Amino acid sequence: MRIASLVPSATEMVFALGLGDDVVAVTHECDYPPAASGLPRLTRTVVAEGLSAGEIDAEVRRIVGEGRALYELDEDTLAAVEPELIVTQAVCDVCAVSYDDVVSVAARLPGRPAVLRQDPATLEEMLADVGRLGDAAGVPGAASEVRAGLEGRLAAVAAAVSGAPTPRTLALEWLDPPYVGGHWVPEMIAAAGGLDVAGRAGEKSRQASWEELRGAGAEVVIAMPCGFYVERSSAEATAHWSEVESLGGAHVFAVDAASSFSRPGPRLIDGVELLGHLLHPGRLEPPGTVGFAELAAPAASTRA
Repeated sequence: MRIASLVPSATEMVFALGLGDDVVAVTHECDYPPAASGLPRLTRTVVAEGLSAGEIDAEVRRIVGEGRALYELDEDTLAAVEPELIVTQAVCDVCAVSYDDVVSVAARLPGRPAVLRQDPATLEEMLADVGRLGDAAGVPGAASEVRAGLEGRLAAVAAAVSGAPTPRTLALEWLDPPYVGGHWVPEMIAAAGGLDVAGRAGEKSRQASWEELRGAGAEVVIAMPCGFYVERSSAEATAHWSEVESLGGAHVFAVDAASSFSRPGPRLIDGVELLGHLLHPGRLEPPGTVGFAELAAPAASTRA
């Protein structure tokens, strides 16, 4: 089956199901697994490169406020690769091409490809999407195996942190302005043996004030700005160190948000394993697949 992916998490999921050879095109942000990087690109962003976090936030608000899309779909390339299945999402207008635009384009293509929408807001819904994608792509057995493996890893983390204290944890999904992680992030923290002090499981990430966050009583602060890898996450936290330090956390970490926190695919489980190590270092080793740094003003020591 010829598969076009319009969201990085779906690309990762398709490859995890052993269907990498069936993927004919991906988004401009699909960088994992490495084989995806060489495929035709179907999207581009209208947000200029090189902006600061605050400038990105302002530009996104301006474009959305004007009723325009943040991403553009290359319809000619999509038609040329002749997909039979297009995988997309509608959970976040800031993260991918508009779902309605995808449906409209698909209806105009000669082959009338099927469109599968993935909109998980929780870990369970991400796991369910593995099965839904497997069914749509004709590999339900592989999907069952992948899901069982992911669930087994979650169970191993739960066993490792069982009976341990639950550190009060604050996940910062953006720092200028501050946003707290929502959707699956509070669940990830809970699965790793922590207590999210500001995020709401299954709900959208939300903007907060530094004053509110100072009153949350966080013991551990984790900078995971959406779409950034550890180097940029570290830089953002360091740039706002006075605010971050005022939160009172005994430990401050920066992580690869793009790989294992922002994208609702199989690597969310890598993120849970990393959180288990950050919150309970004596009980779990880091997975080795997610970059992270423990920060101290004003420098960071990066590991991966």
